[in-house]
Amino acid sequence: MKPLKVMNETIYCCDIAVIPLVAFGQAGISFHQSNLPFVGLNYEIKGKIRPELRIGTDTYFEDISVEGIVTYDLINKEDYEFYAGLGIRANGFTGLVIPIGLNVFPLTTKQFGFHIELTPIIGEGGILRGSWGIRYKFLKRGE
Repeated sequence: MKPLKVMNETIYCCDIAVIPLVAFGQAGISFHQSNLPFVGLNYEIKGKIRPELRIGTDTYFEDISVEGIVTYDLINKEDYEFYAGLGIRANGFTGLVIPIGLNVFPLTTKQFGFHIELTPIIGEGGILRGSWGIRYKFLKRGE
């Protein structure tokens, strides 16, 4: 893949995840374990919309993949959230990503939880990624 194309796709993925941060919301971080593991930085808006920048882990620096996604909570209960979304992935299995997942919060607050996710990646060759992991939401100011 040409370096300029990878750079443009990476910038586009970052834009999808970062531009919505100007809205009022709550920052969070997640780690997804799978054959294609990654860490995610997200910003929850109005308790239902979650733009997220995902960066691949367990790989060489030149092979790091980047995803920019936006998910929406279809079901948002006190102890769990069921979500679906759409995004794009660059550098390694490049293409459209369609995450569908479940966040579970076993504690009395929604600050720390676990998640599972199934994500079709449609592009250079289709792949179905399953992942599980942890999610942490930073407290808003004044909480």
